[in-house]
Amino acid sequence: MKFMKLGSKPDAFQGDGKSVRYVASELATDVTINVGEVKFNLHKFPLLSKSNRLQKLVSKAGENSDEIDMVDFPGGPKAFEICAKFCYGMIVTLNAYNVVAARCAAEYLEMTEDVDRGNLIFKIEVFLNSSIFRSWKDSIIVLQTTKSLLPWSEDLKIVGRCIDSIASKTSVDPASITWSYTYNRKLSVPDKIVEEGINFREKIESVPKDWWVEDICELDIDLYKRVMITVKSKGRMDGKVIGEALKTYAVRWLPDSFDDSASDARTWRYKYLVETLICLLPPDKGVGCSCSFLLKLLKFAILVGVNDSPREDLVKRISLKLHEASVKDLLVPARPPQNTLYDVELIQCIVNRYLMHEKYNQDEKNEANGDFILGHEHVTLMNLGKLIDGYLVEIAHDPNLTIASFIDLSRSIPDSARPIQDGLYKAIDIYLKEHLSLTKAEKKKICGLMDVKKLTMEASMHAAQNERLPLRVVVQVLFFEQVRAASGVQALNNNARDTSNSTTNTDEEWEKTAADDNKSLKKQMSRMKIKDEDFRKNGKLLKKNSKSTKSGVQLLPSRSRRIFDRLWVVGRGHVENRSSETSGSSQSPTSVAPGDTKSFGSSSRQRRHSIS
Repeated sequence: MKFMKLGSKPDAFQGDGKSVRYVASELATDVTINVGEVKFNLHKFPLLSKSNRLQKLVSKAGENSDEIDMVDFPGGPKAFEICAKFCYGMIVTLNAYNVVAARCAAEYLEMTEDVDRGNLIFKIEVFLNSSIFRSWKDSIIVLQTTKSLLPWSEDLKIVGRCIDSIASKTSVDPASITWSYTYNRKLSVPDKIVEEGINFREKIESVPKDWWVEDICELDIDLYKRVMITVKSKGRMDGKVIGEALKTYAVRWLPDSFDDSASDARTWRYKYLVETLICLLPPDKGVGCSCSFLLKLLKFAILVGVNDSPREDLVKRISLKLHEASVKDLLVPARPPQNTLYDVELIQCIVNRYLMHEKYNQDEKNEANGDFILGHEHVTLMNLGKLIDGYLVEIAHDPNLTIASFIDLSRSIPDSARPIQDGLYKAIDIYLKEHLSLTKAEKKKICGLMDVKKLTMEASMHAAQNERLPLRVVVQVLFFEQVRAASGVQALNNNARDTSNSTTNTDEEWEKTAADDNKSLKKQMSRMKIKDEDFRKNGKLLKKNSKSTKSGVQLLPSRSRRIFDRLWVVGRGHVENRSSETSGSSQSPTSVAPGDTKSFGSSSRQRRHSIS
């Protein structure tokens, strides 16, 4: 920290309690100056030789009064004492913490060059310009002290000069920074500060671009706003660094949670802080701040009742990069009159805006860039599908969530965003579990959101045993698993036929390929075996243990079998049209011979259960 010493005489100020200060001297004091609650018993001559204002006040008081009141003295008794010591020629130390108060007090006392050459105002200005404003941390400290000295500090342009000094330093090339700064956040590997023992050039090159953001976080929100506006106005700061600065400030001053019972003053302060941070966001809505940070701001904005305009700005920004969010980010608490746990309507609105924006961008970019852009957009769309399915899983636990809200949000995601629908199935399963009063029609409607053909083997096995699903959905799952297995056998047969007709392979290659195909075929057929005797016994679900697989095979009850048989006829025609050679997979599982097919999955079904 920079400092400046003035005067040479020893400090002779003494106190009589907390309310009286005087100078220890052989000469009797001849004037009393009241500053706040403190009385200063001093001598007129040294004071009047430096202060034009004191000359006027003493002259106005006349000879009958030796007491002067200093009303609204900037900086209070401490600042006045600095000025008085300077008048006496006593040692005074100025630093970043007291220099603004001393400067304002000197201005109040009119300690100018017209009164005495080398007066206090001149010396403080030299100290400010040559030391304080050239120091990074001293400039921030001085700026912090200006708030308690308004409007004096503003009128003397100390605030503006501090802000300009700070903003100018933030724009300096990181490789040129030689002063100290605070950086406690986690650094990425390329940005890590190198330890001692390296040369100076290597050390300064390791300074990150956002080196300055933590130091200015200590500023009050009004001063912080002015600094950030000046930084942005210079046009040399990257939007991502601006976003990081705002995020760091929010982490520093916004709590992790907010209580509705907080005082009005506390609520107003948080509201003003959030609104200020929103107005400071980078102008380019697509860059700068992460979606996670924007959603955190939105949550807090809703809790503290931020005005509609800033909230709308946040929603627009979030809708441009929704695919970057996490499920936790989307859990925005609902506010009255909503009776759900989370604000599903808000997320629905953001999703709709995101999809509209993506469609607009795709229409514009398709003509110019084609495949690469489409590939990138497909990836982001798949990320969105996973995100919303995960969000549906979370909100499905809410007993107050209507089936209409669940269905609308699910349907807003295009099919191309869900190549696999395990996440959607899990959400549907949880919703059915938490909403037992659903009618058959409602269950059918919500299950209609799901395409069973897009379930993985694991999800299909679970769905086939899920007692909460309508029976028809269970049968459809079994049917499509059987069709998938039959298609696999057909593909194996086709490969074997193509190999036998090939004239380019040698005998050795043909034998090796045939052996491999035969091995694969046997493996597929072993998975499809169904014991016909189990059907003939009672038509109910049975389990027969196998020594080789240590698992059983379960079958549908008679009512399910009748529905399954009808579906199987469709599947049979479909498969037969594709190939007449797959006779083993074109029969109903209720009528095939032993060893021909096996129901999907290898695990036995003791009872239906839920993955939720």
